[in-house]
Amino acid sequence: MIPKDAVAQALADTMLARDATLAGLIASATWAFGHPWPWIPDLCEQIHSRTAEHFYHFSRHELAQIIFELDVFHDAWDGDGPAPELERYCLDLPLVPPPPDWLAALALPALPSVGGLARWLRLRVDDIAWFADQWRVDAAPAAQMEHYHYRWVPKRSGGVRLIEIPKQRLRAMQATILRELLDRVPAHPAAHGFRRGHSCVTHAALHTGQRVVIRMDLKDFFPSIPASRIHALFAKLGYSQSVAGVLARLCVNRVPAGVLRAPVDDNALTWMQRQALRTPHLPQGSPCSPALANACAWRLDVRLDTLAQSLGARYSRYADDLVFSGGRALERAMDRFHAQVGAIAIEEGFAVNARKTRMMRAGVRQQVTGIVVNRHPNIARDEFDLLKATLTNCARHGPQAQNRDHHPDFRAYLAGKVAYVTMVNPQRGQRLQGLFETIAWLSAPGQPDNNSGKQYNFP
Repeated sequence: MIPKDAVAQALADTMLARDATLAGLIASATWAFGHPWPWIPDLCEQIHSRTAEHFYHFSRHELAQIIFELDVFHDAWDGDGPAPELERYCLDLPLVPPPPDWLAALALPALPSVGGLARWLRLRVDDIAWFADQWRVDAAPAAQMEHYHYRWVPKRSGGVRLIEIPKQRLRAMQATILRELLDRVPAHPAAHGFRRGHSCVTHAALHTGQRVVIRMDLKDFFPSIPASRIHALFAKLGYSQSVAGVLARLCVNRVPAGVLRAPVDDNALTWMQRQALRTPHLPQGSPCSPALANACAWRLDVRLDTLAQSLGARYSRYADDLVFSGGRALERAMDRFHAQVGAIAIEEGFAVNARKTRMMRAGVRQQVTGIVVNRHPNIARDEFDLLKATLTNCARHGPQAQNRDHHPDFRAYLAGKVAYVTMVNPQRGQRLQGLFETIAWLSAPGQPDNNSGKQYNFP
């Protein structure tokens, strides 16, 4: 006798390939069993009520689980009469429902098959299989033909971060996926990282002049997003399981064991961090990862935004940086608020780094992504004074003696610092720009000195 869980799976496959009306479900079950059992209408009615208009959005395993959990399904074998037997098995593919209005409005590229995906990426099917690592599913990790370069970068808060940089051809594919597909998928309005028209300044400006600012941090943001979530995301965007699987494998990575053996000592990774990196995950360094991370965090943003609004507060997220700000209601809830945020994050597949949580009242310096927000977006006074002093000394004594950290392009480094200050506080930035333009930079051999010739009266 066929096990009942296998029967439930066969029923699910048959129903998903046919009409999903109540009459259609009854006809599918009757066809599969080869007999109009009297309990079939009741079974199908309960299935129909559980799935309703979303029937075709359930996977075959999810629908089989629903069938298997129904008492009427098991009662069919427990009666005094003969036990039902499966007579036919449907091999047709599931019907594809029409896209919902929100998905149709995105106008994503049509990729009906893996072959269509390969043509879209201007590849052969064999090539796309190679880059999606299908050829080494059963291979040992040591046999991996790596598609990434790796670089360890120290964190400001201590420890190290692994940057996974895709090689040229894979990076070109990921750039196409980003530009022609993912850029059309909107992020939640609370997300300010990796979005056109948004920046750390727009993220910080939302929280200026507030009685209390709460800053929290998501732990290992990119590595904590596994391949299964990326696969589910592409499937949610209307792609078949096979196409969604290949797209996901093109966008995720698993780090070879040899890379994870370094670094050591104080910068050694925890066991949990190593596990996340050695399993397929979203790599930090891929062009697709920021957009995919924002899409995977949509439900997190919705729930945290709703939580903030319930207290009359504001919420925004810049990558893994969560910020809430508000008045007395948020201040009174501070003791339990961080626990509520942590619980929501866990339910959505993330984790809050409790050691980095900061609760800042108006009487102290309130900083969001390094920007002071007590009254208006501003640079911290000590940072501004240090940069101003460096520029002044460069103008008085020459820039060579001031490059104490040996930046390979000190001029570009200082220009970037000045541009950042200008972005945060244009008035202060103009003052620093005036200093920068008085610096005499040494030019390449045979070229005149690149000095603006402007005069500046130093205090």
